[in-house]
Amino acid sequence: MTRADALRDEIVARIDETGFGAHGLHVRVGDDEATHRWTPDVREEIHSVAKAVAVLAAGIAADEGLVDLDEPVARLVPAVSDVTLRHLLTMSSGVDFAYSETMMTDWPDLAAEFLSRPSRGRVFQYSNASTYTAMHVLSQRTGDVEDFLRPRLFAPLGLDDLLWRRCPNGRVLGGEGLALRTEEMARIGLLIRDRGAWNGRRLVSPETVDAMHSGWIDTGSTGDGYRRYALAGWEGPGGAWRLHGAHGQLVVFADDAVVTVSADDHGGADAVAAFIARITVG
Repeated sequence: MTRADALRDEIVARIDETGFGAHGLHVRVGDDEATHRWTPDVREEIHSVAKAVAVLAAGIAADEGLVDLDEPVARLVPAVSDVTLRHLLTMSSGVDFAYSETMMTDWPDLAAEFLSRPSRGRVFQYSNASTYTAMHVLSQRTGDVEDFLRPRLFAPLGLDDLLWRRCPNGRVLGGEGLALRTEEMARIGLLIRDRGAWNGRRLVSPETVDAMHSGWIDTGSTGDGYRRYALAGWEGPGGAWRLHGAHGQLVVFADDAVVTVSADDHGGADAVAAFIARITVG
């Protein structure tokens, strides 16, 4: 039995014991992998895990000299403050924009509305509108973000048939809108664990990946796993860090392990992430 097998079995037992609504599990430890399914293997919305794909898009564009993450976005689109792509992707723009299920249609142009609002400085404010706006800004230099990523990220990962859901203005949603199988989401996790390398090929710079779990922004939360945020990554729980999408989509990084969970159980996800961190962090 490999380390991945043993870790999978321990996580499966815990999930079955607690009744967490998991759909699929993928475990990678070193070069070993193990999987388990509770439901049919289909593509499902990964929710905010898509924010990591948005970060990778910005990182690849920066690697090609198309953008600078610390350049004020006002040089590319109208904006009332000095917010940058990095601020938008780390949720530290200081622009207040409450979540709404209809935010993509509440405004004629959500990005323009977001950037027309004043900033309170480098204050954490989590919003899907922030990542959506970042991808709109990025597209001013890359063209359509999905088209830009297809040969650079999606095809190398074997996801060349992937479609990113769009707003009424035809832009990718950015902070959501991608559907993946558990193992496909795990490919993104493995790319991140290996600092932007995939099968010996460099897809994105190590600096971009490292910034997903460094340079933390204080969120003001007191809950373990929610105190600090970086480029799409949450610090914790414990000594791990993670990508975390609504309804239990998790990619947990701990040492050389990457544990990916697809689920439909929003309330139980934090406990599962904490359990994974507890049994994987050396």
